[in-house]
Amino acid sequence: MKEFTVSRNDASLRLDKFIVKNCPTLPTSLMFKYIRTKRIKVNGKRAEISTRLNEGDVVSCYINDEFFTPIKPTYDFLSAPATLDIVYEDENILLADKKQGLLVHPDKNEYTNTLIARIQHYLYKKGEFDPENENSFRPALANRIDRNTGGIVIAAKNAETLRILCEKIKEREIDKRYLTVVHGVPKKKSDLLEGFLEKNEEKNMVFMSKTKKENSKTVKTKYTVLESKNNLSLLEIELLTGRTHQIRAHMAAIGHPLLGEGKYSKSNDKKLGFDKQALYSYSLCFDFKTDAGILNYLKGKRFTVEKVWFADQLFGENYKKLLKL
Repeated sequence: MKEFTVSRNDASLRLDKFIVKNCPTLPTSLMFKYIRTKRIKVNGKRAEISTRLNEGDVVSCYINDEFFTPIKPTYDFLSAPATLDIVYEDENILLADKKQGLLVHPDKNEYTNTLIARIQHYLYKKGEFDPENENSFRPALANRIDRNTGGIVIAAKNAETLRILCEKIKEREIDKRYLTVVHGVPKKKSDLLEGFLEKNEEKNMVFMSKTKKENSKTVKTKYTVLESKNNLSLLEIELLTGRTHQIRAHMAAIGHPLLGEGKYSKSNDKKLGFDKQALYSYSLCFDFKTDAGILNYLKGKRFTVEKVWFADQLFGENYKKLLKL
């Protein structure tokens, strides 16, 4: 017999999922039988397979010791570098400055060297993440940006933080700003672009239109021209909707494709020495309108990256003055 006390990170986990984590060699069919016959209880009482656990609950398992034998774990994140560019960090969150070319999550071609793996390795080395003592939660990302886009990505160190961040992002209470360089000079100094976006999964592209179609979604992109030089313009972008490739496709649709962008632009910017798209999520503000629980202390705080390479290269330090950095 063995008892487990539910931790904060296990709160809201289903009983069967909790048992799988803590009794790795217990067959699923036997686990269901033991829950049904009260050999597995919650707070001394019979529970259902789907019972949601609360912090402090005691799960009692009256089963053979052999089923508690841990399976020796292997941690893929240890194969990733533990180096990060950190914008801000506290006991609940970590803001990482992701460089262009790095995936945030694994895909079919790259599994280990991703931003989330680097963050988990970094926190593991600091002693803030011990997967052997975590029954369910691992540090996770609350937002993501494309591989070829750089900038701030939010990592949650605990389950409660992740839940709050996901809710705030959904309610658009976290303000993100981007910097980009586009070809040409937009006619308007500042404008709110509106349209409809349709995604083509096969081509991994999106298509913009002015009229709504069956599978299209509304997009709103606000831009402000900060400076123009040599037929290039530095823009600050605010996304009022968050769609796949939104900035790239929307700016190309109005005749101002991003510098270094190859999917929606016909310009051969590699000849100019730009083989990466000029797009960076440079600023983030926790613009909470409602209660944020354990993250209330972040309300109103804005964080920015120290350097945006293409803005420095093309417009020098002047762009920082324009943005009051």
